[in-house]
Amino acid sequence: MAGEKGFTLWFTGLSGAGKTTISRLLEGHLRERGSKLEILDGDVVRENLSKGLGFSKEDRDTNIRRIAFVADLLSRNGVPVIAAAISPYAEIRSEARELMGDRFVEVYVKASVNTCAERDVKGLYKKAFAGEIKEFTGVSDPYEAPENPEVVCDTEDETPEESAEKLLAYLEQRELVPASVAATV
Repeated sequence: MAGEKGFTLWFTGLSGAGKTTISRLLEGHLRERGSKLEILDGDVVRENLSKGLGFSKEDRDTNIRRIAFVADLLSRNGVPVIAAAISPYAEIRSEARELMGDRFVEVYVKASVNTCAERDVKGLYKKAFAGEIKEFTGVSDPYEAPENPEVVCDTEDETPEESAEKLLAYLEQRELVPASVAATV
């Protein structure tokens, strides 16, 4: 896509908040415009790049550092990246921001634990509430919400499509992607 710049949209939020859903919608919009973006989805990264890591704080930090490393490599070479991982700890997200500087855009995909539990098709929250899953973010392990994200997608009050449109508008306003043809006609 002519005029495209490397950046990383760093989606953070609880399991089930809508990170993957919104990132897929945004991916579709950007690919329609000719973008060559990459998605680093937390679940996919864990199956491949971070296979064997557990869910201790140390392992979670290692996983997020790996995602940040790859996102930095791609974005500094002009590739837009969407990183969609819970990334529950503020300190490690700050590390990722420091690594990428102004290419890092934090997106807080906000939803309560109760809402995420209602949406949970895998039954993970039910198991976590029953104590069957240890170190589950938002239940038995902390989630540190971002204090000053660039964008908040409140998925209790907006549809995934509205969140994707909000992100597109933000990227256009920051001139990270060109305005859509429809918007410039």
